[in-house]
Amino acid sequence: MIRTATPADAKQICAIYNNYIENTIISFEQEPVSVSQMQRRITEIGAYFPWLVFEENQTILGYTYATTWKTRTAYRHSVETTIYISNKATGKGIGSKLYSALITELRTTDAHCLIACIALPNAASIGLHEKVGFEKNAHFKEVGKKFGQWIDVGFWELML
Repeated sequence: MIRTATPADAKQICAIYNNYIENTIISFEQEPVSVSQMQRRITEIGAYFPWLVFEENQTILGYTYATTWKTRTAYRHSVETTIYISNKATGKGIGSKLYSALITELRTTDAHCLIACIALPNAASIGLHEKVGFEKNAHFKEVGKKFGQWIDVGFWELML
């Protein structure tokens, strides 16, 4: 089931996200996010943008949301998208379902351009984004450093 996230989901969302923080280069955050921090994020972002979770048997297996791309007014129709899937649930189509639901919701807003930033390499995320219609439009070399290695990022875009 896909539904809107609530602050009560923060603990399960943290379990998914903190795995990426602690064990991968996919998130550029380096310290785990606390439940209270995640509750605040869900509340603040969810007040303006969709934040969705995929839940099965009362367990959250993934989440996605949109947020402000840049703060200057002219950017107001462009949003950044984020998606994370539990490492126990990858490869089951959950990402496609979540992203399709997010895109459907964003089509009912004034969003015009969706932007996804992907730490590279990340074949699974690239595949997911391209499957739902995103196209790569930028590549920045060595803009992040985590676990002692320089990390490239790519930007994928979907025009609504």
